[in-house]
Amino acid sequence: MAADTKPVQQIADYALIGDCHTNALVGLNGSIDWLCFPRPDSPSVFTHLLDDQHGGNFAVRVDKATVERSYIRDTNVLTTTWRTDDGALEVVDCMPLTTDNEGQPQPMRGVLRRLRCLTGTVTAQIRVTPRFEYALVVPRLRTPSPHVADFVGGGSAIRLRSTHPLQRRDAHTLRRGDVLAAGWELAAGEVAWVVAAWTPAHLAPDDVPDPDPAGWQQLLNDTLAFWQGWVRDCDYDGHRTEAVRRSALVLKALTYAPSGALLAAATTSLPEEIGGERNWDYRYTWIRDATLTLTSLFVLGLHAEAAAFKEWLERTGAGRPQDLQIMYGVEGERMLPEVILEHLGGHRDSRPVRIGNGAVKQLQLDSYGQLLESAYLFAHAGGEITDDNWRYLGGLADVCSERWREPDQGIWEIRDEPRHFTHSKVNCWLALHRAVQLAELRNVPALPEWADGRDEIADQLLGDARKRGWFAQSLGADVPDAAALLVPAVGFVAAGDPLVTGTVQVIVDQLSDEAGLVHRYLADDGLRGGEGAFLLCSFWLADVLTHAGRIDDAGALLDRLLALANDVGIFAEEVDPTTGEHLGNTPQAFTHMALVTSLSHLSAARRGLLPEAGTAHDFAELALDRLLSRRNSGFSD
Repeated sequence: MAADTKPVQQIADYALIGDCHTNALVGLNGSIDWLCFPRPDSPSVFTHLLDDQHGGNFAVRVDKATVERSYIRDTNVLTTTWRTDDGALEVVDCMPLTTDNEGQPQPMRGVLRRLRCLTGTVTAQIRVTPRFEYALVVPRLRTPSPHVADFVGGGSAIRLRSTHPLQRRDAHTLRRGDVLAAGWELAAGEVAWVVAAWTPAHLAPDDVPDPDPAGWQQLLNDTLAFWQGWVRDCDYDGHRTEAVRRSALVLKALTYAPSGALLAAATTSLPEEIGGERNWDYRYTWIRDATLTLTSLFVLGLHAEAAAFKEWLERTGAGRPQDLQIMYGVEGERMLPEVILEHLGGHRDSRPVRIGNGAVKQLQLDSYGQLLESAYLFAHAGGEITDDNWRYLGGLADVCSERWREPDQGIWEIRDEPRHFTHSKVNCWLALHRAVQLAELRNVPALPEWADGRDEIADQLLGDARKRGWFAQSLGADVPDAAALLVPAVGFVAAGDPLVTGTVQVIVDQLSDEAGLVHRYLADDGLRGGEGAFLLCSFWLADVLTHAGRIDDAGALLDRLLALANDVGIFAEEVDPTTGEHLGNTPQAFTHMALVTSLSHLSAARRGLLPEAGTAHDFAELALDRLLSRRNSGFSD
């Protein structure tokens, strides 16, 4: 692929590097266009992703070259190779980390880039232009030597060191600011290093250490060893193992190690429609991710991550059950005010650019079901539900019992009038169902209103669905919604039930294209414009097909979905069903989690490890049972 044919990178052109504390996006053109410090939801220091004129970046490129890239096997360390008529250059990119005595990642809080000429001679173009606080701050540049530089502004500083000289280029205007740039001509076998490290501005040293190539090589080796050692614990051995392992590495990079939280995505405001307004900040953790997260991590054998996420859930949900929110900051913050950054042009002119997320205060009733389902799965796997846990979980069931009759904003967080969403009601049923089952596991009485409410919800949902022969977006409406594909997933009805068969057919007919790419819905939601096909929903469709016994159809759909990954195996939130172009924030944790569970279900089905299609069962519980059976028997699924 030609490296310079797309001066503005598309969403699919980005690869992820990270250190389990924050992340960076590296374009196919070699430019680091997005990076926040010190946390993933902190203000960005490179913002080119959201404003290609003034956002600032850290670019390495080779003119008139073709480019190919890949991750070093079983790592989140990226290798990009440029080839020209005169030679070839390899660039290795990572966010370096070491480990403490307990094996936890300890970041350098920076980016390491190693340039090595493989053949001939190649000239590498270097350009470094940090722009702090979402490009509001143009920093002061200090250059004590050609190999050392210090950018300082606002609350941040970037310390830059290189083995080869960088030249300061003074700004022609105050708005543009000074930059560091160079053209390094490297001969075969020659290596150059450049490292950018972040620090709070008040801690920026007056004397930046000289370049240390030997130390940097060791840091690169340590980073490779961390990722390769971590992924060895991933014991999945089913269909499309490499895709699953790549998804595991993406999910690990999206974790915030200090708290155990898992980001929904690494970015904010990447558009669901190019030029549109559906641009949201996903650098937070949603309660509804809980069940799929825990199931995926268990399926992969990653118990430490599952335990850390469970502890995050316990901490963030602490307090009164009625105060439960749908999302939190990575350290459990409840206040996530939504702000529009008017000064940024947006990714490919897609405005507005938002930070924070106003949906944090919405009523979304599905959160109760997701939390109680997670608790049940944990207990089902042998985990202890303490007395404090049980008081809180029982309180959640009480709140659900009181509120399930209310309309809400639903799983898709519509910014319109609340509705009686089918998905929300099903999750209220799930919450009360799991509360009854948890009481049985603890050998304590369940409140009678839990079972009464569960049964009343079931009667209401089934009565509404039978009127039309399928589950609609909301009660009393004839509007399809892909979230209805989760009705069998929680064990409410069997995947082969006629109501589910009817739902699948309506979704295929009205929300899908010929390749099986599924839109969430096509009904009005209070926002202008449209969006792409939602990859998560397409994986849900594959799951229903698998559990309904349509294994060949499910396998064909999953193969089509896996082909939509970018060149290094990363998925965004959505795709354009016509072109396959990635849309929405990236990498999207929900997509990668769904890939793991869908392939696990398909692998189990092909080995005859699923129940009969006519049996109602919870997909997540079944996946956990398979894992426990595999652990006890030594069998690798």
